[in-house]
Amino acid sequence: MKTTPYVTSLAKSLELLLLDVDGVLTDGGIILYGDEGEAKRFNAQDGMGINLIRAEGVKVGIITSRTSAVVSRRAQELHIDELLQGVQCKSQALSILLSKYGITADKVAYVGDDIQDLPIMRMVGLPLSVANAVAPVKESSMFVSCKEGGYGAVREIIDWLLQIRTQAAGMND
Repeated sequence: MKTTPYVTSLAKSLELLLLDVDGVLTDGGIILYGDEGEAKRFNAQDGMGINLIRAEGVKVGIITSRTSAVVSRRAQELHIDELLQGVQCKSQALSILLSKYGITADKVAYVGDDIQDLPIMRMVGLPLSVANAVAPVKESSMFVSCKEGGYGAVREIIDWLLQIRTQAAGMND
């Protein structure tokens, strides 16, 4: 995908990548057990992508409206910098993170898939979405992955961001 100079500048200055969980890091399915436990399926390639972008100095956070021990465990495994669960107002959570890190919203990317993600997507510099996102979310995105959430979409998005950053760095040499 050809990017504009504006998108290149945003990707180059990216400091924080925020992700939704259900429908982005997973396929959106939730398996509930009778004992109130649950299961979610994550993609290992997404995890590697998260490690790659963190190695570039970009912090990674999760903001999700649900609360899940499974998500806590996955976030711990991936050394996620910020895990915010049970969040009903994601834009308010973003404001807290901006203050904590002393950054502006244009230094943030958010990957969403459903209408509850629209307010935060309108605030960040790089609103992004996955192939299975609802139409209004896709329309609000600067990039939509070809892959669906839970099937390597986050890795695809991270690879796209890293490619832009690498190309931009090459132009500065």
